[in-house]
Amino acid sequence: MDLSTPPTGDYPTDPRVPLLTLAEAQGAVRLLMHLADDSAEGQEARDLAADIGVRLPTG
Repeated sequence: MDLSTPPTGDYPTDPRVPLLTLAEAQGAVRLLMHLADDSAEGQEARDLAADIGVRLPTG
């Protein structure tokens, strides 16, 4: 790799999707908790909700 020349490339022209808002993230966690049950998918939903939930700001 030659580091003496600047990198070149194309940037995507498609519009970018904005990040989730706090309200949207909280809604996703609520939905995941609604889907949580004793099935494998329900346990995955519960685990994902817990993982996301601890990352959200409180208040």
